[in-house]
Amino acid sequence: MRYGIVPKNHEICTNKKRKMKNGIFCLVLLGSMALKAQELQPQSDTLKNVIITSTRIDLPFQVNSRTIQIINAEDIKKSGVTNVADALQQVAGIDLRRQGVNGMQADLYIRGGGFDQTLLLIDGIKVDDPQTGHHTLNLALPIEMIKRIEIIKGPAARVFGQNAFTGAINIVTKDVEENAVLAKIQGGSFNQFIAEATGAIQLKDSKHIVHFSKNFSEGYRHNTDFDNTNYVLKSQFNKNKLPIELLTSYSERKFGANGFYGISSATEQYEVTQASLVGFSTVIKKGNFTWKPKVYWRRNQDEYLYIRSNPSIYRNLHITNKFAAEFNGSYESRAGITGFGLEVAKYYISSNRLGDNSREMASLFLEHRFQFFNNKFDLTPGLAVSYFSDFDNKAFPGLDLGYQISNSFRIYGNIGYTYRVPTYTDLYYVGPQAIGNKDLQPEDALSEEIGIKWLTKHVDFTWAAFNRDSNDLIDYVRPTEADVVYTPQNIQDVNTKGFETQLDFRFQLNTLPQKLKIGYTFMEDDVKKSSAAYSRYSINSMKHQLVGNYAMQWVKNFSNSVSYRYVERTSGISYNIWDVSASYQVNALEFSVYANNIFNTTYVEAGMVPMPKGNMLFGLKYHFK
Repeated sequence: MRYGIVPKNHEICTNKKRKMKNGIFCLVLLGSMALKAQELQPQSDTLKNVIITSTRIDLPFQVNSRTIQIINAEDIKKSGVTNVADALQQVAGIDLRRQGVNGMQADLYIRGGGFDQTLLLIDGIKVDDPQTGHHTLNLALPIEMIKRIEIIKGPAARVFGQNAFTGAINIVTKDVEENAVLAKIQGGSFNQFIAEATGAIQLKDSKHIVHFSKNFSEGYRHNTDFDNTNYVLKSQFNKNKLPIELLTSYSERKFGANGFYGISSATEQYEVTQASLVGFSTVIKKGNFTWKPKVYWRRNQDEYLYIRSNPSIYRNLHITNKFAAEFNGSYESRAGITGFGLEVAKYYISSNRLGDNSREMASLFLEHRFQFFNNKFDLTPGLAVSYFSDFDNKAFPGLDLGYQISNSFRIYGNIGYTYRVPTYTDLYYVGPQAIGNKDLQPEDALSEEIGIKWLTKHVDFTWAAFNRDSNDLIDYVRPTEADVVYTPQNIQDVNTKGFETQLDFRFQLNTLPQKLKIGYTFMEDDVKKSSAAYSRYSINSMKHQLVGNYAMQWVKNFSNSVSYRYVERTSGISYNIWDVSASYQVNALEFSVYANNIFNTTYVEAGMVPMPKGNMLFGLKYHFK
């Protein structure tokens, strides 16, 4: 379902204003310590030269005219988090609504949109699931396989196609640079245990990296145990001629779902998901042309039991498959860079609740980047045209523009139409509380944003203001209070506006590296009056969000970090969360500890499921090269 239910009569962080002030004070104090550090030493440009690879026209982060944020492997390592969902928590404008620990079940929201409105990619491969956006993060790769995470915000339909309604996230996998073996174990609260093994090998004409991990826990309350297994293989063949990349991934998640999915009284729910991906891709450069063909298969299986010990009471089983091929490319000329692409896909679903259905989709993409005034001003108009076998054809134009005031400072803006097709759950679900609506139409929106980037050797500062006018949003409604069954309808129009900013400050203390990150987001939703008498779902976006992280190193081989997160939602609920991590390196061995929610805050991120109080993980990692 697209929006979470707004909890009622929840007494969470009643002294929210005082707690937010305390959090801000601590972050300002950390910033003051940084500014009083000894004379700064030159450091590498962490963002300027990062090439954003998820688009057809490959551009360095510095000259890109979109709001993009990067989480690199070093940031993830120093934060101490164990999964992608927790890593994304520290990004301004990103709302991860988790149910439980270690991201076992988590929904991803960008700038107030719904979890069905965010597209996830892995090395540029779109891993969307037509059943529901609840499965978006099922294929989020293990931390040890990630080189960086690219977060693209704002209107993204003309770049990525359907379902990139509020933005897209691209996980870039690591490359094999040398032969290595990494083994890691962690254990801690709620009888959590994590075991991982990753190996990389270089051969004469190929290179490979393989990963296995097992993660389980007895749970932090009744029926919240989980058991997660991951396998990942990335290979490159024919590397000395025309490299062909193979990416395969399989993730199985088994978890107790006490109170999940908006039903607090459903304490015995249970779910098992299996997500897999097989993809082939290559990059061909010939003259002024660059070609990026790829083919892939994405499968997801979801089994849900209302009563874990008695499947005969109520059981859902959904199996979805996506087969797709993409042919993207670019051409450089004196007139600029032209990006083009063709995508074709076939979706299948087989379900005891949603029936057997299929959908064909094809999209054409075209854009061109013009540059003027000694390449200081750039203008990129673009268009995406999509065909769906079960919906009307759609055309979505957009425009990016930017001006490079100096080598470090840039202003930019963009505008574009974006859309989302209904999921099969929206269209065909049949259950005791909701019945789908096969007459639903796609959601659409017009989005605009303006922003600035200031990037130096020691400071990365970004700021962006955005506006989104959404039409025909899908909400679950019922005619009267006496009716039990909800039906999805295209009834809501919503205007979302706000701004976000993030500051990264790198410095040194006694030649040891330090990094301070602070981000803030403000959003406001204007919901047009609905004709429905009773609505099951309502927008409960973040209104204020403050995130901060100080990754520090005081002595050689010892580092630690402190993370802070404040969230206030439109419902009035707010909470403050503090996390702490530390690690110590001894030759090939690394000892670590991660403490989450150290002040035992009582809070809820999704539905009415309470998040765990303070908990810890202790770890040992062996890295042999």
